[in-house]
Amino acid sequence: MKILLSCCLFLIPFLFPFASLAQIEKAPEREEGEGPWSQLIIRGVTLINGNGAPPVGPVDIVVEGNIIRNITTVGYPGVEIEDKDRPVLASGGKELDATGMFLLPGFIDVHGHIGGEAQGTPAEYVFKLWMAHGITTIKDPSAGNGLDWVLEHKEKSENNKITAPRIFAYTSFGQGSSQPISTPAQAREWVQENAEKGADGIKFFGAAPEIMEAALEENKKLGLRSTAHHAQMAVAKWNVLHSARAGLTSMEHWYGLPEALFTDRIIQDYPADYNYNNEQDRFREAGKLWEQAAAPYSEKWEKVINELLELDFTLNPTFNIYEASRDLMAARTAEWHPEYTLPSLWEFYQPSKISHGSYWHFWGTEEEVSWKKNYKLWMTFINEYKNRGGRVAAGSDSGFIFQLYGFAYIRELELLREAGFHPMEVVMAATLNGAEALGVADKLGSVEVGKLADFVIVEENPLTNFKVLYGTGAIKLTEDNEVVRVGGVKYTIKDGIIYDAKKLLEDVGKMVEEEKQKTGYEFRQPGKK
Repeated sequence: MKILLSCCLFLIPFLFPFASLAQIEKAPEREEGEGPWSQLIIRGVTLINGNGAPPVGPVDIVVEGNIIRNITTVGYPGVEIEDKDRPVLASGGKELDATGMFLLPGFIDVHGHIGGEAQGTPAEYVFKLWMAHGITTIKDPSAGNGLDWVLEHKEKSENNKITAPRIFAYTSFGQGSSQPISTPAQAREWVQENAEKGADGIKFFGAAPEIMEAALEENKKLGLRSTAHHAQMAVAKWNVLHSARAGLTSMEHWYGLPEALFTDRIIQDYPADYNYNNEQDRFREAGKLWEQAAAPYSEKWEKVINELLELDFTLNPTFNIYEASRDLMAARTAEWHPEYTLPSLWEFYQPSKISHGSYWHFWGTEEEVSWKKNYKLWMTFINEYKNRGGRVAAGSDSGFIFQLYGFAYIRELELLREAGFHPMEVVMAATLNGAEALGVADKLGSVEVGKLADFVIVEENPLTNFKVLYGTGAIKLTEDNEVVRVGGVKYTIKDGIIYDAKKLLEDVGKMVEEEKQKTGYEFRQPGKK
């Protein structure tokens, strides 16, 4: 039986918070990457910062250890750079020639599950897919492999003993408890214990209002961050506005937001034969939810958006994880699946009444049309929230519904663009906004003196086409009428250590091929013999 308890699209999680969690294979010791050096100078790059500034270049960026020490404009586009205008390389230092390339802050995935036993994804596989796509920081939103496991990998990543993004560990509310949390006193006690264990925050799915209020109040008092997927099992009495007022700092997906916008009901319009454990029911009806909410720019809509802005609340939409709902064929035939999706993960995606997110029992035109309308209304809210100064961050929720680690994050950037974000606003969502949401904007999220040396370097300009960030690159026609692939992240730099991003992706491809050879697995689309 394959129900993944760590999934942020959880099946009634608050009914069994003390369930045991299966762990995936731990990451091996780091063999990849060069550095850090006493000094690293990245030469001649065009900087696309995460703070809203327009691109500027060429610049030389000086790093000492893992700290940015200097950013110097060294010339003008198309004009030869004079050496006298450049920072001098110290003895024992390293130069990286990035002439003509583009540098961004390391990407932050604020919804990055590290995989689970049901998907059969070892940590090395997940981490390398992320790093191959420039993701240098992730928030694990529920510590699905157990808090101790996640904290162990967090420490190893901080010390660069493994090839992995830096990790922020959020536990599911009630995780590790010996009994269900049924009183405010128990909620406060669990929150205190969670902080003492070293968690960075809490992921909520829903509970009785008095329990939610007590837990959020205590968590805020301790200075920890929090997020929530407002599951339908508890949202009628406690939607996103209730959470934000009580101290929740961010929300995942969009559950709980349309419910806060209801004007003529308090409960979603469920059919009489609806069953939450039937995921075809669950996701089909979820695709009709935004149409039940207040219309964009109506009085109720304005009231909700303004209150969330006043509360400095962060929205993490994770558009990509639901995209198969509006175009199943596109999601399941993405070109990276045959080469980079492990057989066990591909099997997990298949139509099933057991594996979570595998609700393709008979998904068709009507469901996809509903979801396309859903997206339009959802994106309108997210874009307007951003336009009014609200914080929107980028998260992927990969490992479910045909969305692959790393690749799905880049798709999230494309979908933010579709929602109406300017390309530079997309970069801000992927970098500085994520750092602010995690409370680490003093260290991460933009390329500034004193911050950590986390960068993404790519040979093509991602502002003109985010597809150049996919590991498989983007298709381009040359002047000689030749079809070529361009892009793919060239270097991912974390803590001043340079990783060959294409080599990391190559390693993933080898893992997948070895597994196919070992098991004799043949990749097929669903239903084909």
